[in-house]
Amino acid sequence: MPRQARGEVLDPSEVQVVHCIQRCVRRAFLCGDDPLTGTSYEHRRGWIRDRLEFLASVFAIDCLTFSVMHNHIHLVLRSRADVAAAWSDDEVARRWLRLFPRRRNEDGSPAEPTKPELDMILNQPEVLSERRTRLSDISWWMRCTAENIARRSNAEDEVRGHFWEGRYRAQILLDESSLLVCAAYVDLNPIRAALAETPETSDYTGAKARIDDLSERQDRRRPSTHDWERSRARRRSGWMSPVEIDEQSDKVGPAMESSGRRASSKGFLPVSMERYLELLDWTGRQLRADKIGSIPAHLTPILQRIGLDTHGWCDVVRKFGRIFKRAAGTPESLAGEACRRGQGWLCASGNPLGLSAV
Repeated sequence: MPRQARGEVLDPSEVQVVHCIQRCVRRAFLCGDDPLTGTSYEHRRGWIRDRLEFLASVFAIDCLTFSVMHNHIHLVLRSRADVAAAWSDDEVARRWLRLFPRRRNEDGSPAEPTKPELDMILNQPEVLSERRTRLSDISWWMRCTAENIARRSNAEDEVRGHFWEGRYRAQILLDESSLLVCAAYVDLNPIRAALAETPETSDYTGAKARIDDLSERQDRRRPSTHDWERSRARRRSGWMSPVEIDEQSDKVGPAMESSGRRASSKGFLPVSMERYLELLDWTGRQLRADKIGSIPAHLTPILQRIGLDTHGWCDVVRKFGRIFKRAAGTPESLAGEACRRGQGWLCASGNPLGLSAV
């Protein structure tokens, strides 16, 4: 059976969580040190991180976590069509012109749009509607990431041609179980690749940014980070979504923060950031030690709460990229996804945690 078109799977008009992977062509070096030439491309990690933060301030898309590797990047993104729908027409036009400015300042930053430039979008209802949809489209986020980094890298290397291997790979995450596994897989990628030993030494990952901010927190005597995660106090990770979701207090619409660093203040997991980071730390040590110990008693409820099998936790985090293909979730979630796609079934390649793959 041929693969369905990307547009039939990813719908910018719906709220979807997607694991995105973008890889360099011919496994060329994106970042790090090339052992053949001795050239260091480490500074490009900063390019990507800064670009992601900029896009988070423009798109109606939440960045849940990320990691920048030597020849590829991982992103976990959540489209927020509900946020884009709440923006005024003027807000949509201004955000689009920040993304694709007609003019730039001397330092290269987008210039403040003029009224005629805004009117070119505002006075055309079809164009305005299209721009609003694109601002909640994960494919457009990935396009704006890949094109910017490709241009800068090719200019630096004084070459032309393709920089990325092709279109990004997309995995839809259908439930909290698959989202927790995928988030841990992404945050622990440098440890699996033997580039770091612990999450706090894994540079350019979402986990590292959260840990650095937590270490600088002034009000450490307060036991909860719930309100702190939603404040503007997080210097490095404030552009990403909070970890802990609160269905009662989290607003459905756009973030009301004056910083404008992210689309919304809604979390994505039913656990606190401290517990998530503790689970990452323990899992990372098991992956590096190449042996599986028992999960500490105070961390076990995290997995049980969302229906995961604690015995296979480390194994599925290690093999997530091989086990799961175009979608991941519980059998029930996959059955619903098959129905949405108009398919009678979805093939699976193992069921290590009560999850399946397609």
